[in-house]
Amino acid sequence: MAPHRRAGVLIPLFSIPSSRSWGIGEIGDIEAMARWLHAGGQRIIQLLPINEMPPGESSPYSALSAMAIDPQFITLDQVEDFAEIGGEARLEPALRARLDAARAATTIQYTEVRPLKQTALRRCFARFRDTEWKDGTRRAAAFRNYATEQSWWLEDYALFRALHARHDERAWTGWPEPVRTRQPEALEAARAELADDILFRQYLQWLAGDQWGTARDRAGDLALYGDLPFMVSGDSADVWARQDEFRMDASVGVAPDAFSEAGQDWGSPVYKWDVLARRDFDWLRDRARRNADLFDGYRVDHAVGFYRTYFRPHDGGPAQFTPDQPDAQQKLGERVLAVFREPGAEIIAEDLGIIPNFVRASLARLSVPGFKVFRWERQWSVRGQPFTDPVDYPAVSVATSGTHDTEPLVIWWEGAPRDEREAVVAIPSVRERLAEDDLASIDAPGLPNAIHEALIETLYASGSNILILPIQDIFGWRDRINQPATVSESNWTWRLPWLSDRMSTEPAAMEVAKQLREWCLRHQR
Repeated sequence: MAPHRRAGVLIPLFSIPSSRSWGIGEIGDIEAMARWLHAGGQRIIQLLPINEMPPGESSPYSALSAMAIDPQFITLDQVEDFAEIGGEARLEPALRARLDAARAATTIQYTEVRPLKQTALRRCFARFRDTEWKDGTRRAAAFRNYATEQSWWLEDYALFRALHARHDERAWTGWPEPVRTRQPEALEAARAELADDILFRQYLQWLAGDQWGTARDRAGDLALYGDLPFMVSGDSADVWARQDEFRMDASVGVAPDAFSEAGQDWGSPVYKWDVLARRDFDWLRDRARRNADLFDGYRVDHAVGFYRTYFRPHDGGPAQFTPDQPDAQQKLGERVLAVFREPGAEIIAEDLGIIPNFVRASLARLSVPGFKVFRWERQWSVRGQPFTDPVDYPAVSVATSGTHDTEPLVIWWEGAPRDEREAVVAIPSVRERLAEDDLASIDAPGLPNAIHEALIETLYASGSNILILPIQDIFGWRDRINQPATVSESNWTWRLPWLSDRMSTEPAAMEVAKQLREWCLRHQR
């Protein structure tokens, strides 16, 4: 872990649309967001997964591929072929009206954004294929080089994506047996028959990859952090290509915890850890390589699952863990984390929920930072269960006020009983930042500004080397990104109240940036 103290902001890519984007945050919008973050002294932007989601899905944790960037994040006005076909000015009135509506919406309208972008990207590809690819131009050579360099994941992905579209976006488990079971003759025939669509899928990844590299360059010294989901969907290029590495007769989940009294069933197939081990964890090694190509660091989602995976058999049998013995669990988890570190990207471990003591000890021994979520860090065995003062958080940790799955800080405060609020303001690092009048405001409606600022600065002063705060908590907003174990039209659709390319001129946003920079300087971040 890099030893220096840093602060950063958690915000999904989809949440930062600019005036030029198509109703959703895009790769090209990272540059504008980076300007505001730099103004605030921030050194990290923590994103959620950017992998391609299936049509009709909005959760970034349900992906068609662990490798591919979702084409919905491509910035069209940075695509040369789009300019060559006339750009937005050449869109038909009906398409332009739909685009204007998607841009004006206060939330992300996936059902409009995706088809609009697909229409435009299909036209871009047609132009590229007919005027560049067939003539072997410089851009065609660059594309060919990209496809060759990335063939280790791109070939299976592009074939899978073309087949998925050919079969009306049905899951691969419902495809005809020859392609479902990857019979060589059937795959060769599919490659020939679907050659144009395969090329289209590769073209989209080339555009996205090129834009991503540009965005990283233009972000300067702002580190881009990704999020490696514990699993991908069973209906994914990865599972289809590696069927013998997964149990399809069971699904991964979590035991009952604070988010769900009944636990959660994520519906994803279960790793066959013995098979992966015999292959030296080659697929996880590929995932680590891909994430290191895209990000400076990344959050390992559900890190405990790489030590022991909780699953439920589909036949109704009892839920269980694999491996089932602590020694084997520790050996597995430490091996997997070593694989993730090999390509050089920094990793942080999402270690929330029910975590065995040996897993926390293992992460500490490996110097992999786990999370310290302020509201859950209490001395549970001490009388009165006081909150742990953030100044005492270990250096090798990530301090935060919440995650993309928790309610914003202001809503948590409003729902907290009075004794819990009293315990918060009794924390020495919080108390020293409050006046007597502020202490009397704990019963006031909402989260009083003085207490809110004291909580945020206390986290800036924490002992953790890394601080990553959800942007909602920085501003004191009530908006939620996701509510776990629910299916809702509001999940994964939140976007900033300002366009990202106007943040640096928005007085309220710049006032917050000024305060963040002051705290960074004061607390050496």
